[in-house]
Amino acid sequence: MTRRTLFAALGAAGASTLLAACGSADDGAAADGKGSWAFTDDRDRTARSDGTPRNLVAYVGAAAALHDLGVDCKGVFGPTKLKNGKPDIQAGDLDVDKVTVIGNAWGEFSIEKYASLQPDLLITTMNESPVLWYVPEESVKKVEALAPSIGILTAKSSLTGVIDRFAELAESLGADLQSKRVKDAEARFRKASQALRRAAREASAKGSGLRVMAVSAQADLLYVGAPDYFTDLRYYQDHGVRLVKPDNPAANGVFAELSWENADKYPADVILLDRRTGNLQPDELKASKPTWAKLPAVRAGQVVPWQNEARFSHAGYAPLIESLTEALQQAKKVT
Repeated sequence: MTRRTLFAALGAAGASTLLAACGSADDGAAADGKGSWAFTDDRDRTARSDGTPRNLVAYVGAAAALHDLGVDCKGVFGPTKLKNGKPDIQAGDLDVDKVTVIGNAWGEFSIEKYASLQPDLLITTMNESPVLWYVPEESVKKVEALAPSIGILTAKSSLTGVIDRFAELAESLGADLQSKRVKDAEARFRKASQALRRAAREASAKGSGLRVMAVSAQADLLYVGAPDYFTDLRYYQDHGVRLVKPDNPAANGVFAELSWENADKYPADVILLDRRTGNLQPDELKASKPTWAKLPAVRAGQVVPWQNEARFSHAGYAPLIESLTEALQQAKKVT
């Protein structure tokens, strides 16, 4: 896939320990119990080291998920900082001023900066195995020569399955999954999911049922997400949310492309609008796209932010589920 297609789809030695929640300072506290560390990723490849990896470099979404679990990374790549220096939405709760950014956009990955961090491990996600997300194809060999890598498959996995995989990885790196912070986030996620199921059931009784459409908006086209591709949308469907399924999605089944003249092709009562950097947001759309302003859900104020590259943790997803639940509870049938 090209970056354009995928973007529409989605989206030196360390002197100090950067694992915020390691239960032990002993590098021999390992996954295999033999004084060494090992973790098998979703490419069925096993990364190994003599002790628990300390200098971690990760795709920003992976780093944000690990941070929620108590594991901090030394370096990150991917959308981390906006032009004004503030955190990109994909950075989650990371303190972006305390990490080394080795690439802030698609195609950016400084091998020199990466090497200077003396990495023990590189961590990222995958839409398609074995392609490591945001690692430039031409740089893969150089990157993997410097440190082992781990890829966690997200696009074709269940939401809870991906969250569990990040938890397994974090635990192997020293995280305490029984900490109050982690357990509270898990409880909030489960409560939010139960509330979503109830809200979806109530939404189905409003008229002929509320329809929800997930979109990414760019200057030339409106992209309508195919629910079966996106990990979060499948989860919402499984909880009873009625999502619009576009005809003939392009780009490996990710999105259907609509000209702005045809933005009203699919009736929707609630719209999930992609919040990622580079996509048009509500104020921009109302000012520049008359057909957007005329959509029933837009006129009714029933537009909800969509983070389709949210961090895969209970802390990351609970607020998003709560937001959708509230939208369904308040929405009226407008189509």
